[in-house]
Amino acid sequence: MKILSATLSLSCLLLVTSCATYDPYTGEQEVSNAGKGAGIGAGVAAVVAYLANKDKDSGKRNERILKAAAGGAAIGGGIGYYMDTQEAKLRQQLRGSGVSVERDGNNINLIMPGNITFASGNADIAQDFLSVLDSVTLVLKEFDKTLVVVSGHTDSTGSDALNQNLSENRAQSVSAYLRNSGVINDRLEVIGFGETQPVANNATEEGKMLNRRVEISLLPITQP
Repeated sequence: MKILSATLSLSCLLLVTSCATYDPYTGEQEVSNAGKGAGIGAGVAAVVAYLANKDKDSGKRNERILKAAAGGAAIGGGIGYYMDTQEAKLRQQLRGSGVSVERDGNNINLIMPGNITFASGNADIAQDFLSVLDSVTLVLKEFDKTLVVVSGHTDSTGSDALNQNLSENRAQSVSAYLRNSGVINDRLEVIGFGETQPVANNATEEGKMLNRRVEISLLPITQP
């Protein structure tokens, strides 16, 4: 798969540390909708904007995905329920894994911190994290009418070129694992954002740890 190199630069996201609510269905605390709006909107927006700018043939790709999907039809008017159900199953599968499940409208974002996914400066997935990706794969294969965008991010340590390359390689490693586990290739997109999309202050070690991450954005396919 062609690795996309990101040049889009957006402002930093705000870390949300309050407004937690308890979800009786999944059994975990969540950030309120108001808090989510401040904290994650730009993250998914960066993915959507980049794909819209890059992808001139999305209709044909979506048609191929739907042909391979169960039922073979677009989600249609039930998109909210479809993504609600998928989100709940992801939260159940990933509880206690260190992966954050965030919702932005009808999109879902999985945030995988670098300290549990990769060794420092390395693009090989940590062995302890493979079972977490297996859990993600189970849900992705069940809910097969979504585009799966894997994006890599780094902190600001090192050169721009090094960080861009590392972010692409890490995203590609996760994408390849999902593909080899049964997620069809047409659903997968890979983006390297390098250090351009920080979610915390790179002046601190804690901030750098948060910025080193891979995100999986799930975007529903609503029409061929």
